[in-house]
Amino acid sequence: MTDKVTKHVIVRGLVQGVGFRFSTVREAQGHGITGWVRNRRDGTVEAVLQGPRDAVSRMLEWIERGPDGARVDGIEVTDTDGDFTGFGSRPTA
Repeated sequence: MTDKVTKHVIVRGLVQGVGFRFSTVREAQGHGITGWVRNRRDGTVEAVLQGPRDAVSRMLEWIERGPDGARVDGIEVTDTDGDFTGFGSRPTA
């Protein structure tokens, strides 16, 4: 039995123009997480994180803080599904 989880995340605050996507890719790869991240036209950042429950939990803790220069006002996390290989950045939605 696996403890793999997949989470859809919306991040609100000062999260565009501060390296949030780049830093998220780097952090996710370091945690062995697959999925993607992208900016949305409404100024939020959207991501899908997939991996072991504990690694995804650590990644969500990082997202709540964000990289230097970002200000995270809140995150919305929901369960989702899918199957991902690698972690990358997607075009703006």
